[in-house]
Amino acid sequence: MFHIKLLTKPAIVGARYMKRLSPKANTAFDSLNYCADIVRQYDYENYLATLLMTKAIRSPALVIRAFNVEVARVQDQTTDPQIATMRLQFWQDSLNKIFQKSVDKSTIPANPVIQQLFKVCQSYKLPQRYLERLITSRSNILKTKYFRTIEDIEKHSENSVSSIYYLLLSIAGITNVHVDHAASHLGKSQGLANILRSIHVSNHHKMVTLPMDVLMKYKISQESILRGIDNEAMRNVVFEVASRANSHLQKARAIEIPKIANQIFLPAIGVEIYLTKLQKNHFDIYDTSLQKRNSTLPFSLYFKRLLNKY
Repeated sequence: MFHIKLLTKPAIVGARYMKRLSPKANTAFDSLNYCADIVRQYDYENYLATLLMTKAIRSPALVIRAFNVEVARVQDQTTDPQIATMRLQFWQDSLNKIFQKSVDKSTIPANPVIQQLFKVCQSYKLPQRYLERLITSRSNILKTKYFRTIEDIEKHSENSVSSIYYLLLSIAGITNVHVDHAASHLGKSQGLANILRSIHVSNHHKMVTLPMDVLMKYKISQESILRGIDNEAMRNVVFEVASRANSHLQKARAIEIPKIANQIFLPAIGVEIYLTKLQKNHFDIYDTSLQKRNSTLPFSLYFKRLLNKY
């Protein structure tokens, strides 16, 4: 049996304990909790899965996911592409400073996520390229605003989701080509599922993220998607994307990996639950039940963690 030590918000930490912390320790405590809080707020399923990781991996994993959340949220924070580009450039510039050969700590932005990311990168010697892919993948979609094919979504998912798994594996000290292969498939599966799950959000932004070639195949217009029209053709589109996501999930699980990597791949449980629910709803992507938080997910994750499976 293992125990999960939850991070506690600074506001509710006892006054005596806070007094014992030095100003530096207090700042670090606050920034780490900030990272945990934004992951909990904007990436809840991955937050739950991260809490179930061993203590040595959990905190740096939350920092990586917090960085990803901040980058991914840029598109939701503004409708002005120029402002979005400037914000993404801030994160890129911050990364460049973190990875300078002779880093001057005073030049690192006083942003809690960047401050924590700097410490994680220093401690674990993380590859810069995977962090940069989290930025460039979002920058590319801001420019193109759509995906031509499912393969384009897979490429985007490799950069925006699989890259996170590569970073977490690096933190855990796992260097194994088979694990990387599984991470690639899982990232693509999760990315495809995210595209389906974000359709109602995409409608809010007047943006269609489903692959254009599949939409053309079933003669579905962007307008009908934005209007939320459900019909057999639309369900066929969803079925194709969901089937590809499920295929990648099964391929990931078919690869034999070291047991320690199973905890890193726990988000696969959330993907599986969503795809199963979508199937039971006959691929009606507009069914409101698909947008509700799954109350059984914490138990499913905990059970799989006990079994050390994903």
